[in-house]
Amino acid sequence: MMNHIQGKRNYTIGIISDTHGLLRPKAFSALQGSDLIIHAGDIGDLQIINSLETISTVVAVRGNMDNDIRAFHLKRTELVGVGSHRIYVVHDVCTLDIEPSSADIRVIIHGHSHRPAIQEYEGLLYINPGSAGPRRFKLPVTVALLHIKGKNLHAEIVDVQV
Repeated sequence: MMNHIQGKRNYTIGIISDTHGLLRPKAFSALQGSDLIIHAGDIGDLQIINSLETISTVVAVRGNMDNDIRAFHLKRTELVGVGSHRIYVVHDVCTLDIEPSSADIRVIIHGHSHRPAIQEYEGLLYINPGSAGPRRFKLPVTVALLHIKGKNLHAEIVDVQV
């Protein structure tokens, strides 16, 4: 069953991934005002989901490091409808198990690599918000925002470096 939010023309979707047990205050602040928050896995501590739910509804998937028995209720993938758009969420894009165009999906949200990226490929918008948790190597600490205005989509990476 697909999660769906509708009733407005414009939405802001907060996107976070790879928190690995750390919800930075700047990441939390960057997601304020979101109509929906998507966590693309490797949560690390389910209390992070509870904290994010004080901002908005949260849809989360289980990442490869979410092995805690309490995280097993999370699915590996989620399908979300926002307005007229369908968004598919998976932790590792290499494990994509559907053909997005045949499922009428417009956006793929993923994490895992800790590298923020926004790419359009064959009519699909791929968004990796990067890692908002512990800094890894020299990679930035980031989240993403997806702005939906009717049929138009615009994504941005937000640096939440401390």
